[in-house]
Amino acid sequence: MDYDTTEMAAVYDQGRGHGPALLGQWMQTVAAYVEGSLDLILDLGCGTGRFTEALAAQFGAQVIGLDPSAKMLHQAKAKRNEKRVTYLRGGGEAIPLPDGSVDLVFISMVFHHFTNPRAAARECRRVLRSGGTIFLRGGSCENISSYPYVEFFPATVPILKKDLFAAVFMKEVFEEAGLRCIATEVIWQEIAPNLETYAGKLATRADSILVQLTDSDFAKGLSAVRSQAALGNSHAVIEPIDVFIFRNTEPKTAIV
Repeated sequence: MDYDTTEMAAVYDQGRGHGPALLGQWMQTVAAYVEGSLDLILDLGCGTGRFTEALAAQFGAQVIGLDPSAKMLHQAKAKRNEKRVTYLRGGGEAIPLPDGSVDLVFISMVFHHFTNPRAAARECRRVLRSGGTIFLRGGSCENISSYPYVEFFPATVPILKKDLFAAVFMKEVFEEAGLRCIATEVIWQEIAPNLETYAGKLATRADSILVQLTDSDFAKGLSAVRSQAALGNSHAVIEPIDVFIFRNTEPKTAIV
């Protein structure tokens, strides 16, 4: 999806932003898989920078946020507070960084946007130093039925089946690029404390799946969420996130 042809960037943080607790949960999850100190992190497909500054603070490292969308980067730059963060425009299929220059590649909810996933995986392998880590979080077609908006927006199912990949494919793509998968897991994250708050987030339509719905289907789904919320259903809204950890286990090239 070309985010620059939409107005999602202006409302993305409102609809998809993480609170401090959830952001901290993800930083601790990343840290559990990182070995040694980090000098440079690539936040690939950084969008509005939801994770970029948190990565810099967590690891005390320089972070480059890379995204193809000028509108998303404009939002990211407007709220930048961390001096160790730099934003660049570019895509995963042609990363503008030298070979072996990155200690950690962080990829969040981006895999389904790659125009050529195998080329992107090869590029991640190219820029990753020996011993470096790739942390990939995203959605998979296996978990479609568990995504909380599906029951309210049934028209999202064929879109999700079209846009998302199987978890085994996501894993194989990076392994084919020469990386070793060291862990996979599904993490459930709380995205709203209740349905009323969830409806407010959904109303922004800051989602690449929801934006593909017809206005009629979207309005019906949002009305269904609000109707359910009005019944006093106060349970937290949670969703599954697929996580894959890859490592570059190739030895360093000897300097002759």
